[in-house]
Amino acid sequence: MPESENRVWYAAYGANMHVERLRYYLDGGRPPGATRTFPGCRDRRPPERSVPVVLPGRVYFATDSPVWGGGRAFYDPAAGGTAWAVAHLLTAGQFSDIAAQEMYREPGVDLDLAEVRAAGRRALGPGRYETLVCPGLLDGVPVLTFTAPWPMPGDGGLRTPSAAYLRHLAAGLGRAGAWAHAEVAAYLAACPGAAGHWTAGAVAGLNVPTAPTGPPVRPSRCRPGPRRS
Repeated sequence: MPESENRVWYAAYGANMHVERLRYYLDGGRPPGATRTFPGCRDRRPPERSVPVVLPGRVYFATDSPVWGGGRAFYDPAAGGTAWAVAHLLTAGQFSDIAAQEMYREPGVDLDLAEVRAAGRRALGPGRYETLVCPGLLDGVPVLTFTAPWPMPGDGGLRTPSAAYLRHLAAGLGRAGAWAHAEVAAYLAACPGAAGHWTAGAVAGLNVPTAPTGPPVRPSRCRPGPRRS
């Protein structure tokens, strides 16, 4: 089977937790409020499955989002704690094309995922989402995502997320069906960058409650890569 047809789990921890947002990366187009049009993937089929997952590490907010305003989500797999995400089952080719669009590159080239699968990490460049991470395996299939090359910064490097962004993240986590609305609100309010600026009650007021339907899964760990400086 060619590499482009191998299955991978794309663990989205930010805006792409919401399947409707992910569709713009798959189909192409300009999401509401966005400043750029995405070319889409070569293979535009929807995910085979989407499941809630709990990953080792932390989600934090930093830099400035031109779409949402305020901080955007990043993932540090080496930080203590747990990160909530939604894993979408895709082909390796689809993941490559989504990653390319996040990196402001043209999709169409299959990434060599052997290194990140083996070592848990692979840097493709110095940009914000140009570092691939494999935090684990789910049903024997690698779980992959992308994040910044730097570790989670201290308070001086964090950035408070906007209400619109938190509402979107809460909706994505809520639709995953693993967590109650109050749990989602408490989780997001505690993420570095939001903590101290948002309360669980304030985040809860941004989104329609969603009842959980089942527990999230925890991938078995990949072999961790070297800690970045």
